[in-house]
Formats: sequence, structure tokens, C-alpha cells
Amino acid sequence: MSNASDRTFGRSTGARDSGEHWLSVSDLMAGLMMVFLFVSIALMRDAMVERDKIREVAVAYQENQVELYQALVDEFKNDLKEWDAEIEKETLSFKFKSPDVLFDTGKISLKPAFQDILKDFFPRYLSVLMLFRDSIDEVRIEGHTSSVWNHQTTKDEAYFKNMELSQGRTRSVLLYVFGLPGIALERSWVREHVAAVGFSSSRLVKNDDGSEDLERSRRVSFRVITNAETQIRKILEN
Repeated sequence: MSNASDRTFGRSTGARDSGEHWLSVSDLMAGLMMVFLFVSIALMRDAMVERDKIREVAVAYQENQVELYQALVDEFKNDLKEWDAEIEKETLSFKFKSPDVLFDTGKISLKPAFQDILKDFFPRYLSVLMLFRDSIDEVRIEGHTSSVWNHQTTKDEAYFKNMELSQGRTRSVLLYVFGLPGIALERSWVREHVAAVGFSSSRLVKNDDGSEDLERSRRVSFRVITNAETQIRKILEN
């Protein structure tokens, strides 16, 4: 009777211990699930905060770009036709499109007519930019050429000869505007933020049929690069 009772009680005790063991494991798993849940919520919250910050920068960038574009249009709307120039809203590029006015064929020296335009244009252009200086990372003077050189050169040779030509032309433009008396007060800013870049024939202007527009491909642009990308990178790094 006693042995039967012991066996009975023993079995009962074992069952109870097993139940307590599984109950402890269940509690542990439930606790871990709660920890994972809180961690996930925290990570989601941080991601949402970061996303909102990036969105704020993007919205501010778009609004700032529109304001800068409109300020340039207001300043130069009466000059664009005379200078054969245009302002591109998407890239904030001020383009001088008439190669006959800019340089002689194969030369890097500015024509007198282009010097006169720059003498009028650049101090006014800089005055507009100074209203937005906190959001400007760089101003690029960009030189572009057609894809041709002469009949004796290969396509690759023409590309590198035009690269040298486009770089020389943008340096000539920068050298000229840097020495204008009208920008004396902002010369240090120009030194730190304005760059001369030659693109050779890498960004050709095409006709409607897809062929190269030789004349329009030869151009000089002043392009504003904002610091929105830098601000977004700082958010991601932090």
C-alpha cells in the first residue's frame, strides 16, 4: 500500500515538477518576446524620426530651389533673349548657348562680346546667390563641346582634345569673373565655392531626331549645387 502510494505520489511530484519547468520556460520566452517587441518599436521609432528629418530636408531643398530659380528669373528675365541664355529649373543651370559669342573655334580666350556679358552677368548673379549662401555647396562653371574635332582625329582623340578645350575655357571664364571689381567683397566666397569643370562632349545636346546639335552642344553653364545631400548624409551618419 505504501509502495503504491509512493509510486503514486512520486508520479504526481514528477508531473508537478515538469509542469513548473515548462511554466518557467514559457515565462522566459514571453519575456524575451516582450524585449524583442520593445527593441523593434524603438528601432521603428528611430527610423521614422530619421525619415521625417530627411523628408524635412528634402522639402526645404525643393522650396529653396524654387525660390532660387525664381530669384534668378526675376533678375535676368530681360537679358536672356539678348544673351541667348536660359535658366534650367531642375538643375539650377544658367546656360549661355551661343558658341559664336563665347569663344573662337578651338580657342580658350573669351571673345570681347562674352567678356561684356560676364561683366554684367556675374556680379548680379553673385548678388542673387548671396541671398541663399547658407544652402549652397558649390557653383560650377561647366564647359561643354561638340563631339567633333577635325577629320583627321579619331572619336577618342576628339574626346580628349575637347576635354582639354572645355577645361581651358572654364578656367578662362573663372579667371575673368574672379578679377571683376564688382565682386571684390565676395572674392573669398568665390574662391571657396566656385569651380571650373570641363565635360568635353559627354553631355551633348540632341536634335529631335536624336542626332547631335553641334552648335548647341558648345556652351558654358553656371550651375548651383545645393548642400541638401550633405545635410542628408549628416543625418544618416548621426
